[in-house]
Amino acid sequence: MMRKFRITVDGKPYDVTVEDMTGDVGTLYPTPSMTQQTIEPAAAPAPAAAPAAPAAGDAAGPGDEVSPLGGVVVSIEVSVGQAVSAGDKIVTIEAMKMKTAVVAHSNGTVSNIAVKVGDGVETGQVLLTIS
Repeated sequence: MMRKFRITVDGKPYDVTVEDMTGDVGTLYPTPSMTQQTIEPAAAPAPAAAPAAPAAGDAAGPGDEVSPLGGVVVSIEVSVGQAVSAGDKIVTIEAMKMKTAVVAHSNGTVSNIAVKVGDGVETGQVLLTIS
């Protein structure tokens, strides 16, 4: 049997026709004659182990400048043996089409560069060392 309804959505009325199939499908509501069944909820799946942090080389030590975010190295502004001052731009990292300048946190001389242009880096990964 077809039944007509008017439904209002966001203040706009819609006339709809719905086919009542209760006679074809069976009883929609339980009756006392139906057997009662208890359905236990499924056990929650065991939580997955946290993925291991990506290998970012050795832990940062004194004088190490680390990446503040994950991304790709797009430029290295210094070279080994170059003197730098705190606040000097040393590396540029691109993440989500935005470039972030990484600056030196101390004065000194660049003694090691641990990355190259095009390398993917993770947060906290050592970029270079200033001694």
